[in-house]
Amino acid sequence: MGFDRNTIIGFVLIGVLLVAMFVINSRSRLAYEAEQLRIKDSIENLKPKIAPELAAKDSVQAESLKVEAGVGAFQVAENEKTATLENNLVKITFTNRGGQPSSVELKQFKKWNGEPVVLAGSDFNSFSYTYNAGINQTAQSANTLFNISEVVKNTDQSQQITFTVGDTLGQAISHVYTLKPDNYMLDFDIALNGKALLSRSDLSIEWKTEAPKVEEDAKYEETQTHVCYFTGGDYDFEYAGSSDKSLKFDQPTNWVVLKQQFFASGLIARDKFKSVTTTWTNAADDTSKHYIVRATTQAISPVSQTGNVSLQLYFGPSDFKILKAYNNELENIVPYGSGVFAFVKYINRHFLLPVFDFIQKYVASMGIVILLLTLFIRLITSPILYKSYLSSAKMKALKPEVDALRAKFTDAKTKQLDQQAFGMEQMKLWRSAGVSPLGGCIPALLQLPIFMSLFYFFQSNVDLRGKNFLWAKDLAAYDSIATLPFNIPFYGDHVSLFTLTAVITSLIISVYSMANMQDNSNPFMKYMPYIFPILLLGIFNNMPAALTWYYTVSNAITLIMQFVIQKYIINHEKILAQINENMKKPVKKSKFQERLEQMQEQQKKMQELKNKSNKR
Repeated sequence: MGFDRNTIIGFVLIGVLLVAMFVINSRSRLAYEAEQLRIKDSIENLKPKIAPELAAKDSVQAESLKVEAGVGAFQVAENEKTATLENNLVKITFTNRGGQPSSVELKQFKKWNGEPVVLAGSDFNSFSYTYNAGINQTAQSANTLFNISEVVKNTDQSQQITFTVGDTLGQAISHVYTLKPDNYMLDFDIALNGKALLSRSDLSIEWKTEAPKVEEDAKYEETQTHVCYFTGGDYDFEYAGSSDKSLKFDQPTNWVVLKQQFFASGLIARDKFKSVTTTWTNAADDTSKHYIVRATTQAISPVSQTGNVSLQLYFGPSDFKILKAYNNELENIVPYGSGVFAFVKYINRHFLLPVFDFIQKYVASMGIVILLLTLFIRLITSPILYKSYLSSAKMKALKPEVDALRAKFTDAKTKQLDQQAFGMEQMKLWRSAGVSPLGGCIPALLQLPIFMSLFYFFQSNVDLRGKNFLWAKDLAAYDSIATLPFNIPFYGDHVSLFTLTAVITSLIISVYSMANMQDNSNPFMKYMPYIFPILLLGIFNNMPAALTWYYTVSNAITLIMQFVIQKYIINHEKILAQINENMKKPVKKSKFQERLEQMQEQQKKMQELKNKSNKR
């Protein structure tokens, strides 16, 4: 097909026009992209500088630190750094990532394997809250790299360190930590300057902490691990080692503490939290985990008009004397009594602990301290023991008369005892002889509070920890003379010698008591004294050696006192003469005795009517 000149000129012009349009469009696109790049660089220059290693390590932090153009950029540190505060009791290492403690070494204590006791030392432990980092932008304090100040020593010998982060518009956050000499408590003050940092007048805090495995017997340590709290003016706790759980308090709360057997980590509000929610999980039987319990506390803390929040962090032993000095009810976390035996904590606090501390001042061996404490307790309770044995001696003196009554009310053919008739006559006999059937029970009941006080005391006293005596390496843990290749249900996989000595001496007491019983015909009463020592064998095998050593000494003293009182102090002939004299006197009945006899008479008549109807 042929083309004329006009057609050819038209195609050329169209080609030139296309080329021109392409060039013009390319230049416009390049100019546009250059302009967009310039704007982007301008915006980036307004954003906080984030170190490359920080962005790689924590993308969440890098994202949270973005700030809208037009708002001052927070000047964060470029690298993660650490600093320390230290006194004779603790060494606290801080990280500027979140401006918070990263580990707390308790310098006076060692783990069962000789390693230092370190609290708040894992990546799980953290303290964080949300703050406004810009328009419609929030960030977590735990993800922010704070700037660290030099450690300052105050005139009272306390040490202070400050972590700060701020922007070009005067908005700033600071964390000020103060550690006093001879102290486990760490003062923690948060200062928030600038309204843009707060979305409301409260600070929403998240505190994560864990109870690391410190003792050799992790299972027993687990049973002693509690989540403790003081809220609404009252103290209470929950067992944390047994199951996962959650607690919520919509009322003023002073503090929350995660306490294990001998150590504790606590978050305290000087002005009280408005509300608190605490959840926890436990390691259960997973021996590979380094912790027993992990707890997360969400707390709402009021912020003062000046933007300050005053808190305290406690990392230290659960020592009653130390905690009592803080004057904020923290001493309640030491379990010196709980449940139905909560009242014995007052015996421990105001009687046993002062005596124990007094003996400690003059005696180096903790085993001898326990022995002397036991002697003291047995001495002051000896009048109660004497009354118990005296009642037992009177009952034994009446045994021939009681046997005669039993024979009288036993059917010759069926060999069955008329319990109601026998009981009534037996009560009359005791009353005429001036003997109380409760004379032996009441003294024993009066000794129960002391028994339970020491049960709690020797499980909770941190002074026993790490103290050896005889074959026991640690009086705060069970003593073991042999490890079994298998586990015996209700007993365990080891042999505790102090448990055996406690059980054997308890068994001897039972046998001796049975020989002196006025009536051992009841099968239940006949075997009951042997049941308790058997229970001791299973229950006490995993208990602290201090407790089983105490029971061994106490039982030995009881045996000696029984023998001395009954052989050399109680005059059995005089008791019998007194009983005979009492029988000659007219018997005065109390109202209780009269009512009891009336009830027995009614029961006797009802039984007789029932027997007659059965015969018909």
